Amino acid sequence: MSVRDDICKLVDDKAALFTQVSDKVWSTPELGFKEFQSSAALIEVLKQEGFSVETGLAGIPTAFSGTFGSGKPVIGILGEFDALPSLSQEASCPSKKEVVKDAPGHGCGHNALGAGSLAAAVAVKDYLQSTGKSGTVIYYGCPGEEFGCGKAFMAREGCFDGLDCAFSWHPGDCFAPMGVSSLANISVFFSFVGRTSHAAASPQLGRSALDAAELMNIGVQFLREHVSPEARIHYAFHDVGGTAPNVVQDRAKLHYYIRAPKIAEAKELFARIQKIAKGAAMMTETESIIQIKDGLSDYVPNEVLTTLLNEAMNEVGEVPFDEEDKALAQSFRDTLTPAEKAASAQQLGMLGGPDLAQKYADKAICGEVFPYRPMGHIAMPGSTDVGDVSYVTPTAQMTAPTACLGTPGHSWQQTAQAGSRLAHKGLLQAGKAMALAAVKVIEDPSVLGPAQEEYLKKTGGKYNCPFPDDVKPYLD
Repeated sequence: MSVRDDICKLVDDKAALFTQVSDKVWSTPELGFKEFQSSAALIEVLKQEGFSVETGLAGIPTAFSGTFGSGKPVIGILGEFDALPSLSQEASCPSKKEVVKDAPGHGCGHNALGAGSLAAAVAVKDYLQSTGKSGTVIYYGCPGEEFGCGKAFMAREGCFDGLDCAFSWHPGDCFAPMGVSSLANISVFFSFVGRTSHAAASPQLGRSALDAAELMNIGVQFLREHVSPEARIHYAFHDVGGTAPNVVQDRAKLHYYIRAPKIAEAKELFARIQKIAKGAAMMTETESIIQIKDGLSDYVPNEVLTTLLNEAMNEVGEVPFDEEDKALAQSFRDTLTPAEKAASAQQLGMLGGPDLAQKYADKAICGEVFPYRPMGHIAMPGSTDVGDVSYVTPTAQMTAPTACLGTPGHSWQQTAQAGSRLAHKGLLQAGKAMALAAVKVIEDPSVLGPAQEEYLKKTGGKYNCPFPDDVKPYLD
């Protein structure tokens, strides 16, 4: 048998175990840093498979690692398992139907992500056992990707130090290597403290924190014209100071996401926004309090490793969707708006080129392997804390289809399909591709030389955490 056949068989032989873990995590959706049942399910399998497990990494109860093997190369495989708020949805159901009202749901498919990465780690472990090769594989249980930036805290504490490389993937609607970077993001609370007073009888005695918050937002609106086109600034009110119009509000709190193509640029933008907050406080004679919640770095794709991963994807082949899968995917495709379908076509063109976009324009699902298309300076509009790992070690990641073409992220459709047979097919193929890529590194470690050179050129070889040392994981 070829190495490719060995890896595929190792995953297929335990396929039921990995899909069961995915379904178990899907059925107990938990928010970031609260994934106690989800992490326990993954840890149980790691221990059964002979991994040495360490828990409580970086002071986060649900962060863990599972290590097998000895010697070089040391390969990390990243897993996630947190859910999103208010996205509860019945599995495989192509109409909006909550399981529990307003409860969390796996609207980003992290149940499949954690299980697919587990499949890869276990397959590499089995390969090391059967061949006696030198090498170490480490599965990282990374909590709080959606709200918490778990990998950034783990990177700051040195959890990924010593890795020669890392692989990851994300559920999506196509089977593509990720040649595109992501936006860095700094998450910050801006609070204002004023003085209450009767808004009609003695307004001159009050100092409105709500006015300060509104002035800050106006200032940021004007700032938007003077930032790079790729930058994104979002905000939400956490506290508007109360519900009584006849009281001058003495408190208000805003939560900002400050995104930019590079973490250095995000920090510069944050500095400018701090000046706006302080100016708003001066205008209203209130006090401004600025508290960084967390942050994450932009993702730096390693072209050497991503090319290797794409080779592995081509060797394991397309995701084997059958007619039943296609019918299920079509039932979800029919729920999408014309705008969502148009956005899907645009993304297909970006990732796979115009020919693939045209080929799948009217199809419900795509299991074909996309070519590797490095995107250079282009950054996807979202953010991921995989970026922090990419500043520590050469990193490659991919997407694999677990849903119909055009499925929006963070949607009820995503939750429903993450608990379906579509996710099972996608996570197993992702596991095979990552495992084969890791084994290629084990068989020929010389590839790590060019990968390391590229990493040093792009990052300088030093990780700078997006937030200060006194910022702790926001466990509450």
